[in-house]
Amino acid sequence: MSRKLVECVPNISEGRDAAKIKQVRDAIAAVSGVEVLDVDPGADTNRTVITFVGEPEAVLAGAFACIAEAAKVIDMRQQHGAHPRMGATDVVPFVPVEGVSMADCAELARRLGDRVARELAIPVYLYEAAAARPERRNLADVRRGEYEGLERKLQDPLWLPDFPARYNAGAGATIIGAREFLVAYNVTLNSSDKAHATDIAFELREKGRVARRGRVKPYYQAGELIFYVEGSFPCGNCDFTGGSFQETVDHCAQAHGYDLPALMHLNDVDPAKAVGEKVRRRGLFSHCKAIGWYVDTYRRAQISINLTDYKQTAPHTVLEAARGLAAERGLVVTGSEVVGLVPYQCLLASGKHYLRAMGKSTGIPTTDILQSAVFSMGLGDVTTFDIDKKVLGLPTHDPKALVALPVHAFTDEVSRDTPAPGGGSIAALAGSLGAALASMVANLAQGGADADKDTKLIALAERAQLLKDRLMVAVDADTNAFNAFMDARRLPDSSPDQKAARQAAMQAGLKVAIDVPLDTAKASLAALELAGEAAQLGKVASITDAAVGAQMAYAGVRGGIWNVVINLKDITDSAYVADMQTQCADLLAKASAKLSEITAYVDKKLIDRLNNKKN
Repeated sequence: MSRKLVECVPNISEGRDAAKIKQVRDAIAAVSGVEVLDVDPGADTNRTVITFVGEPEAVLAGAFACIAEAAKVIDMRQQHGAHPRMGATDVVPFVPVEGVSMADCAELARRLGDRVARELAIPVYLYEAAAARPERRNLADVRRGEYEGLERKLQDPLWLPDFPARYNAGAGATIIGAREFLVAYNVTLNSSDKAHATDIAFELREKGRVARRGRVKPYYQAGELIFYVEGSFPCGNCDFTGGSFQETVDHCAQAHGYDLPALMHLNDVDPAKAVGEKVRRRGLFSHCKAIGWYVDTYRRAQISINLTDYKQTAPHTVLEAARGLAAERGLVVTGSEVVGLVPYQCLLASGKHYLRAMGKSTGIPTTDILQSAVFSMGLGDVTTFDIDKKVLGLPTHDPKALVALPVHAFTDEVSRDTPAPGGGSIAALAGSLGAALASMVANLAQGGADADKDTKLIALAERAQLLKDRLMVAVDADTNAFNAFMDARRLPDSSPDQKAARQAAMQAGLKVAIDVPLDTAKASLAALELAGEAAQLGKVASITDAAVGAQMAYAGVRGGIWNVVINLKDITDSAYVADMQTQCADLLAKASAKLSEITAYVDKKLIDRLNNKKN
């Protein structure tokens, strides 16, 4: 059964007092089953983002502990900072990670809200996927008026809390919800003027800004405000003016691809009463919220951005637009900053984007791709960016794994008088090295004048990297599979039932021990084929590297097959044995033919090269 995993990212309204932040962090960490991944305080915003994960019930308890402790140590009557906020624990989102749905997280939000209101006497609003009403989905709408307007808001029949409690002056109110992963992302400017950051933020964010015409460059806010009047309905994103509101609605949909009434709703404007209202200009990106602020710690202004769906709007996409907008204004983006954590796939996509932009291969180790993103985005500009700590879902290996050992230690381990690691692990390692060499040869040849050839080389390198990683996993998987069989052999066999159970476990263990080397053989054959492609597409100077890669990959195929066959003698399922024999024979025939083909090709190339030199 797969593990159920939920992420929770409470934002508390304290970013300056390290002792208070630690108290809240420790209260969360004390909950069994919770792992605190990141604590990211901001002195100027006076806000700390805490990220923790665990199974649903543990995360629910951790979130309650956070709110309870924050209410004890933070007094909102004394709290001030640059970031909008409503309470000591301002917002608590639950994020589905693995084995849980958004609906599951919304239910966690409702359960937490009920408990917080009852036991802590703190009013609770629900937002995003947990919202009870459509108008409360947007966090900015729920938080409007902030702490200073909270007492009045609680008396408004339209804004009664989802879980009511009397006004709590010290703790304020808490907003709880369920959402997709939100990337909190700041872009830093070479300016100390908040207005510079705000001007660019309004261009980027989905809800946009009030439209202007006339002198709108370099700074848009210098232009003249425009309004909707009877018979004249200007478009906020171009010079078009419709004779009716509907005409402009149609124009915005067709020419710019956005829903004008929806944009007006985002800005609290009733489309049915457009006449007399300011015209709205839509921002560049959906799923993007942004404001500008000044951070005294950095002595610079930042564009503070929340990306609510990084798969639709990626950080690097917004960053590049910000760089362009900054340049138009005579400004420079000095770098950017991730607040909290960033998903592995998100940063990986950014790294690949920049590698492609510079004409480099994306078929390289994932750590190199991530580092490319860090450098390209300037993620270390104002603070340290540690990939191991800041990237959520980063592929990792057990520090005790065989592949984590230095080469000499791994070789020593193989040489000892223990049956594992043995030939199966070495076969997987050989196949992995074959794939690695295929990738190397392809990457060395990439970057020439032939664009079609480059496309093939990069695709080859990407496939080789996947096979390399898959076979590296098999190094330890083979040893572990063999250990499972040995464990089954140690089961008691005193009674008939015990003997039957032991025999069944041994048969199952043998099949697992066969599955791993069989997959090694299949993956190594694929690596062998890639080595052949690399030999033909790569540079002649690297052809022997491709040839060595082919030999290593062939060793992976042959070794994998041998480790399948040796275990078949103890399998009692004759149909299974026959199927394995057929598969192995087919794999061996293909691998042998491919190796002969590659060897002949490489040898001919080398002889031709030698003869040309003599002539």
